[in-house]
Amino acid sequence: MINADKNNLRHVCMDLTKRIHQYTRGAWTFDVIDSGPIDGPLVVLLHGFPETAHSWEQTSELLHQHQFRTLAIHQRGYSLNARPQSRFQYSLSELVEDVASFIEQLGQPVYLIGHDWGSAIASGVAMKYPQYIQHLTLVSVPHQAAFLKACLSSRQLFKSYYFAIFQLPILPELLFKKIPKLGRKFLKSSGMTEQQIAIFEAEFIEENRLSTALNWYRGFFWDKPQNPFKAIDVPTLFIWGKHDIAVTEKSAELNSHYFKNSYNAVFMDASHWIPYQNAPELVQYFLESISEK
Repeated sequence: MINADKNNLRHVCMDLTKRIHQYTRGAWTFDVIDSGPIDGPLVVLLHGFPETAHSWEQTSELLHQHQFRTLAIHQRGYSLNARPQSRFQYSLSELVEDVASFIEQLGQPVYLIGHDWGSAIASGVAMKYPQYIQHLTLVSVPHQAAFLKACLSSRQLFKSYYFAIFQLPILPELLFKKIPKLGRKFLKSSGMTEQQIAIFEAEFIEENRLSTALNWYRGFFWDKPQNPFKAIDVPTLFIWGKHDIAVTEKSAELNSHYFKNSYNAVFMDASHWIPYQNAPELVQYFLESISEK
């Protein structure tokens, strides 16, 4: 159990003998997909953009076969009752606290796995609350410091051009909603399959999640973050795809410099979308990494 005195618990712990479908932090209610053996070790899954908690379905099913219980969160901007409109409410520190609050309410350390933006959020949780994490898995996106250093010494800054585009009001929404062929072309160029693009259109366009999801980018520069160069002190696995169009190999290589516990890295023959396209390999690497802990 997480020590209440040491970690200043603010919440009553959840009843883990029952399924968890939602949790609250302040005014916001977050939806959770809770599946697998009810008494299994807890794995918390954090999605990225443009995906929801459903992107972990294949990974979750494989983890269940190894007796893990998975808890995939629809994060801020994605859960229907946790979608503030202001970009100022989407700072990385707020996204980190959303997840930390959930783990705190679980009352025990978890296996934390994040992909894309979920990886950045998981890193933030690990930096600030290492006691909440048994093992950390970062998929596609490395430690913030590795990413920032790569921007100065590789093509990383150029590859992150979309970050600037997503800062613009209205225009990105128009791209996906009013010029769908162009939006589909952008997503396909990232390595998404036709099935993934169809899921995006259903979850983001039809269910109207796009603007609040884009606020993850728009709120990034309105933060007072913790030291982005702080090393992470929990056992960690980092998985990166060699065909990732958003994250350079330089970023992936620099990542190892920012971990002071056990650290494993796997560079796969894969695109950016590893949880959806390479779930069996992801789970196998996870199992191997935690067995070495």
